[in-house]
Order: sequence, then structure tokens, then C-alpha cells
Amino acid sequence: MKIAGADLRRFEFDHDLTWFAFLLNADETIYGRYGGRDASDAEARLSMKGLRHAMLRALDAHKSPPAAVAIAGRPERAEDFVAASRHKGCIHCHNINEFRRADLKAAGKWDRNSVWVYPLPENVGITLDVDSGDLVKTVSVGSAAEKSGLKSGDRLAKLNGYGVASFADASYALHKAPAKGELPVSWVRAGKEMTGTISVTDGWRKTNLTWRPSMLDILPSAPFSGGELTEAEKNAMGLDPKHAALRQDAEVHAILKAAGLKGGDIVIGFDGKTVEGDISKLFGYVRRNYLVGDDVAINIIRGGKRTVVKLLLK
Repeated sequence: MKIAGADLRRFEFDHDLTWFAFLLNADETIYGRYGGRDASDAEARLSMKGLRHAMLRALDAHKSPPAAVAIAGRPERAEDFVAASRHKGCIHCHNINEFRRADLKAAGKWDRNSVWVYPLPENVGITLDVDSGDLVKTVSVGSAAEKSGLKSGDRLAKLNGYGVASFADASYALHKAPAKGELPVSWVRAGKEMTGTISVTDGWRKTNLTWRPSMLDILPSAPFSGGELTEAEKNAMGLDPKHAALRQDAEVHAILKAAGLKGGDIVIGFDGKTVEGDISKLFGYVRRNYLVGDDVAINIIRGGKRTVVKLLLK
């Protein structure tokens, strides 16, 4: 369907996606969802078997459909946002996030925490099977999910009050969850239904946003250039070889130069945190963890001494 004209209150989904499916009846009762992605690959969470599994679960729900739900009040449509009047051309799904953010900013109501949408199940420690979207493939050790009692091989039944038959269902359930608090969860193990509680704390929703087209105007860049230190060089400086360390080129980008970075500086982290991996992880760290307008302390080694350069991200 075209996104223009649709009531966004009923058809809630991750508007940065390029493909998504609602499993619903003629009364627009939604039984389930299918779609979703992570930052690694647009199709990593999708499979024809997984879609079939979700469709079969929807057919099961359709055997005893609930009464149609009427949504009262004025529809929320993409074309009704104030920011939409300044948009030229077709309205794409990701534009909705941009319109909503622009309208909230204009009203002084935008909250930067609102960028953390549709969290991954991995954020609470759950990895779901791609071909059978309610099957718990793994549970991370020490995670909130493990503490709730969930184990590998369980079948998720409900998460935060929503039925789960796919990655999209789980992500939607987490999208509707609070920034902190208790999420009810139920699952089936060896034919027996079990229940528990997943406890989430501030920051649990955060994930890699760099793939999202609606975020391109508010994700910052820190234009470093240079090469990775060798393991021997890291050892000589007392650095962990597993952590990224970059020697800045002699030519320094104007943004970084204005902040005080110099050629030959060794960049070892940000705000006191190191980055595990190679310098590609270091390059991406700022975009993954900050927004335009944030201040960041660049941790460097200069002349053998550790110091900090403060940068206002643009």
C-alpha cells in the first residue's frame, strides 16, 4: 500500500524499513508482523521459511478472531504533518520519522531518547531463529532474558503483552516497552507454559542507528584519517592490542583541527572508553553513539602523554 493516506496509529511499523508485512484480516485486525533488520544486513533477519511460520501462526489466530478494534479520533497520516508541507516529491516511509521529528522539534517536545526505536531482541539477551521466529536460538549469559528464566530451545509465547511469531513481533513488543521497568514474558518449554519478568534499565534500547535513512541528518561524523597502530606499537604504549588505536595523518580535517587535534596524535577512544576491534570500528563509534550537537572528549596520546581534545559534533 502507499503510505500516504494510511492511518499510522493502526499501521505501526519501523518506518526506516524498505519492506514490511502486516498479517491481518479484512477488519484490519493485526495478528502479526513480519520484517525488520539490523545494521549488518537488510535481509539477515528474513527467510521464506520464517515468513511461512509467521503466516501459519496468523492463520491459527484467525480461527478465533477477536472483535474488530475501532480507533476513535482523527487519523494520523503522513501528509498531515506540518513538515510534510515542505516536502517535495513522493512521501517515503522513512520521511515519516523525519516529519515527526521536525514537528516535535518545532514544538520544543523532541526527546533525543526517541531515536532508539524497535530494539533488537538481543538488547535483552534473546536471539531468535530466522526460520522459526518464536524459537529462542540462544540466550546471552548474564542477560535480562537469562535472569527471567528463558533458555535456548524455548518457544516465546508473549513478550511485553504481545504475541510473538517473528523477529518483527518481538521487536514491536520491545518498541512498546518503557525505558526502564519490568516486561512480562511467557514461553513454552517441553509443552509447558512458563512465565517470567525481564527487567530493563536505562540505555537498554540503544543499538546501531547508522543504517537508518531517517537519521542521516542527525548522525555526526568525526573525519579522522590515518593508520592502525601495530600490535608492537600498542604494547609499547601500554595499550590493549585488542583495542583500536589510530595515528592521525599529518593533514587534519578542519573540524578536528579547530578542536585541537594534531597530526601524529594517537586516538585511543572517546569519553574514556576504548573501542574493541580495528580502526573501522573506531571510525564508526561516533556515528553509532552520538548525535549532532553532542560534545565528545577524544582520548589521545600526544608526545607519550595522555590528554583529551573536546569536540562539538556537527
